[in-house]
This record gives sequence, C-alpha cells and structure tokens, in this order.
Amino acid sequence: MQKTETSLPRKSPEKLGISPQKVIGFLDGLKERGLEIHSFMLLRHGHVAAEGWWAPYAPELPHMLFSLSKSFTSTAIGMAVQEGILTLDDPVVSFFPEDLPAEVSEHLAAMQIRHLLMMGTGHDEDTMDALHQAEDGNWAKAFLALPVPHEPGTHFLYNTGATYMLSAILQKASGQRLLDYLQSRLFEPLGIVNPTWQTCPRGIHTGGFGLNVTTEDIAKFGQLYLQKGVWQGKRLIEEAWIEEATGKRISNGDGGDSDWAQGYGYQFWRCRHGVYRGDGAFGQFCIVMPEQDGVIAITAGTGDLQGVLNCVWDHLLDAFLPEPADGDEWSSELKERLAKLSLDLPRFEPRSELEAQIGGKSYDLEENRYSLQSFRIDFTEESACLTFKKEEGDELITLGRQRWVTELSPVFEGRDTLTSSSFTWKSPDTLLLTIRGIETPFAITMEVKFEEESIVIDHRFNVFGQDDVSPIKGRAAE
Repeated sequence: MQKTETSLPRKSPEKLGISPQKVIGFLDGLKERGLEIHSFMLLRHGHVAAEGWWAPYAPELPHMLFSLSKSFTSTAIGMAVQEGILTLDDPVVSFFPEDLPAEVSEHLAAMQIRHLLMMGTGHDEDTMDALHQAEDGNWAKAFLALPVPHEPGTHFLYNTGATYMLSAILQKASGQRLLDYLQSRLFEPLGIVNPTWQTCPRGIHTGGFGLNVTTEDIAKFGQLYLQKGVWQGKRLIEEAWIEEATGKRISNGDGGDSDWAQGYGYQFWRCRHGVYRGDGAFGQFCIVMPEQDGVIAITAGTGDLQGVLNCVWDHLLDAFLPEPADGDEWSSELKERLAKLSLDLPRFEPRSELEAQIGGKSYDLEENRYSLQSFRIDFTEESACLTFKKEEGDELITLGRQRWVTELSPVFEGRDTLTSSSFTWKSPDTLLLTIRGIETPFAITMEVKFEEESIVIDHRFNVFGQDDVSPIKGRAAE
C-alpha cells in the first residue's frame, strides 16, 4: 500500500523475528477453515511485518468495526477520567435527571460508569432492542426505563446499550460528541484520517458500534495500547488506565477453550495466551500480544470468530522468534502470496445467448421482504446494469462481466458506500450475480433463473442469518 508520513513503519518479517513460513501457514489455515477474511496486518516491535488485503478489498478503504468500536469508546472514557471530567464512580442516573423513570430502583441508582464499562450493569438482556424501539428516539431514557434485576458489578451481560450510555455520558460531561472528543486526543495523533461514526436519532454517537476506519488505523490503535498509551514520545493515555481497561474486571465464564470466557475488562476481552483484544461482529479484530510485542489487525465477513482466533493461536503464536532470522525461500513465497490475495471471483461462462432476449426486459416481482417491485438487467460488452425498482426509487448496480466493477451504492447501508459487483452465467439460463459491500463485511449472491416469461431469484448472504431467504419470483411485465 502507499505509505504516508502517518503510516506505520515497515520491516521484513525476518528482521522483526517473524517466521514467513508460519504466516503462510496462517493464510492456508484461514482458507482451509473457509473463513472470509478481508484484510490483516501483523506488527512486531512497532513495525508492520506482514499485511494483505483480499481483493476487491483494499488498504485505503475504511471498514465497519461493529463492536470493535467499543474499545475506542472506552478509550475516550479513560481520557475523560484523566482530565477530571468524570470518574468511574459517578452514578449513571446523575447525568440524566430529565430522563429518569418515576421510580428509580435501588440497582439503577447504584449503577456507575465502571459498570457500563465492564458490562456489569445488572441487566438480564442486551438493551439495544429497547433503544431501537424508542418511538421518541431518546435512547438514554429507554435504557433507564428498563428493569435492573441484578446488583451492578455482579453479573456479566454483553450489553451494547451500555456502551451507548458511555457515549451519551461523555457528551454530557465534555460538551463534545464522542467522535469530536477523540479527534484531537486520539485520531489526529495516530494519523487516523476521516473516521466516521454512526449516530442515534438524537445525534449522539452510538458508541458500541458504528465506527468506520481502515485496517492500519486498527493496527495503530492496538500499537498504542501495546506501548502503554505512548505514541511517538507523547503520552495519550495513562498507563494505569491501560492496565485497568485491559485486565480482567469481571468474570464472563469458566475459561476453557473459549476466548469469550476468559474475563472482560473495560470494553476489551481477555484471551488465552496472555492476549487481549477488541472485536466486532463478523470478524473485526484488534489483537494485542504483550508477551510477543505484537499486534494483529483483521477485518472480515465471517460468523466464525472463534475460528479466526484459533487460526491465530495455531499459526501465529509460534511465528514470533526470539531474534531476527535469515531470509529463505519462504520469504519470497510469502511476499508473492500477500500480493496475490483475493476472494474467489465466480467465473463460469462469460456470455449466454439468452442475453439478447432478456436484456432490457422488466420483471414484476412478487411481494418480498426487501420491498423490491421489479427486476431488470441491461447488458453491454463488458458489464451489465441491474435495476431493482423500489417504492422510494430505482436502485441501480453495475456489474462487471466476470470482473469486479466498483462504484458507490446504497445497497448494504442505506447510504452510499463502495460496492464491487460481478456477473457470470452459471448455465445458459441461470445468471449468477455477486455484490460485495467492500467497506462492510456484507456480500450477497443471487442466482437468477430465467424460465420463459418468469424468473426465480435465489439469494444468500455471507454473514446474515439465513432464516428467511426464500426465493423471489417474478413474471415478465406486460
């Protein structure tokens, strides 16, 4: 990737004491497990030893972090504590006097900022559903209205609504929104450019999800924590906060082989092997390895998060050598492998005689969960334009003929993000479409079968639940 003055420094894996053969084993292990990885960076001693992006994903693209956002929110709280803006003992209710329920329960009154951080609020279930359902868009009020059956600090429950409350509290205490608060304190010092963060209906950053940054930005964040809060000679976070936030603050299981049962800190997970991490749905990871002086950043689109971590433990733990190594045939092979990483691009037959009959033809669709009203596809020599008619307007997607075409599209997020799309003919009457949101974990594959005057669209997602993916049927419009 193109290096800038804010990029992390690079060195060969051998000079950093990283075994190229073990990194190749990691790449092979990911493939053998069928894990869809979009990018990874491996750091040691503050330098990038290996990095790769599976095309069409690319180094300059931001990626949705989902719950990895939580670790950044925790960092903001740590900074606010060291600035004296708030303390971990502050009661949550003290920040929202106008949003409290008529009766404040004993447990709600006892809930402190530290309990939000450690996912020990005392709730029985994640509060986000209730927040999303708040008709007035007041997520804080909805959170405070929920029952708190357990004494805060005694019961672990992963609770994304708790992280939202940290964002709301920070905004109340500092007078700045979370993203703005972190801009000069974290993002600018680390050279993180143009981060974006989703907001609630009232404009408060969601905290527990919604941050979008690049893979290298994730790696920088992990390196800051590995360096105990110091960046380029300047302290950004107190070392005591780093230790407290990444240590075990509450039990979340009985250990064993699960990396979700090793203890939880302040929006960081404890792992096996003396490691800690921030992570997000579908495989977004910031893995910090103090004993190895290493950091691993990963973005992905997979439901098997434990499989990703197992692959790290199986192959990369042993990749860290006690001293620099000599280059060998594995070095050049690793370099070549990293340069050629790509996700499979479906290629069957590039053309079908059917194109002349169906090109430009509109098909009315039966009622479906996506509110798609009609389907149409127009072919050119090198691409095709897919048009879905919806009540709010047409949705157009350009697909490359057995190649990726990248453009802005609202397909996955309801807002314009980059998609890479392609098509191929699986059989003379079955069109295979692949659409990837390359700033997200999401991809959709559609098989469109043409039968005289009707079509059947079978579709599947790479990470979404497959509970309702019944075929969409349609007939040629009159």
